[in-house]
Amino acid sequence: MDKVTHFHIPADNMRRAKMFYRNMFGWEFKITEMDQDYTLTTTVKTDQKQIPAEPGAINGALFLRRRPDEGPSIVVTVQDIYGSLENVEKAGGHILRPVEPAGNLGLFAEIRDSEGNILGLWQEIEK
Repeated sequence: MDKVTHFHIPADNMRRAKMFYRNMFGWEFKITEMDQDYTLTTTVKTDQKQIPAEPGAINGALFLRRRPDEGPSIVVTVQDIYGSLENVEKAGGHILRPVEPAGNLGLFAEIRDSEGNILGLWQEIEK
């Protein structure tokens, strides 16, 4: 069974959004080397690999909104991202963004489910 491992929250104003989530929930933020419009969001303490130290907890990211219909979404880690994309349309969904590398960390794709929700798919790069 594939697990929810991350969340994405779009923002029209990154500074304002960071202030809101920091003040509201105490979340911390880290700009990535991959993209200035994408900021990692830490909701709980992490280990050396940036994995949440608390069982069941997930961290996520704020990103600059690209489309007017973008809302918060979850990211599901899959074993085979290409195989998962082959199943999207069979399951009643659509591919929104094909597989792209995310630095040397993993592969990412974006889909729309049968109900119109946007989901991210993530596959770790094995080292």
